[in-house]
Amino acid sequence: MSANNPVPANLDVEIRGLILDPVSNTPIVILKKPNENLFLPIWIGVFEANAIALQLEGVQTPRPMTHDLLRAAVESLGGQVEAVLVHALVENTFHATITVRRTDGSTVELDARPSDAIALALRCGARIRVSTEVFSQAHAVEFREGEDEEKRLRDWLESLTPEQLGKYKM
Repeated sequence: MSANNPVPANLDVEIRGLILDPVSNTPIVILKKPNENLFLPIWIGVFEANAIALQLEGVQTPRPMTHDLLRAAVESLGGQVEAVLVHALVENTFHATITVRRTDGSTVELDARPSDAIALALRCGARIRVSTEVFSQAHAVEFREGEDEEKRLRDWLESLTPEQLGKYKM
């Protein structure tokens, strides 16, 4: 890209947790920039939230879940999930890609919902990244040093109007 249109930076993030939207009871995954007090909420589906929660809590299921199956398929075909990237917010919907490295060293990017990409990344030990553009376009929440994060998130969610709560789609 030209100097006038620099490539947006992609930032590594960590999962801060899962919470429920107090109005709609929709799960929200909270992503956080390490060493900073900036959080990005992404509304997700119940099944994806369950898949993320099971992995975060280290719960082993008796049979493979969908994201376990996808990990096994990628690995059995000689691929490795390298990273996932939440790269866009289009018409209030987050978009992500999964980067898979092939045995020949080339990579392929797969379009995915952020929730599925995150659940897969957790199972593969892959990096989770968010573009700086998404952080600036989305309703990221910033905290002051020493502030109670859980209380601040709850207060922030309760302060949103119904229009803001329904703004982001899965």
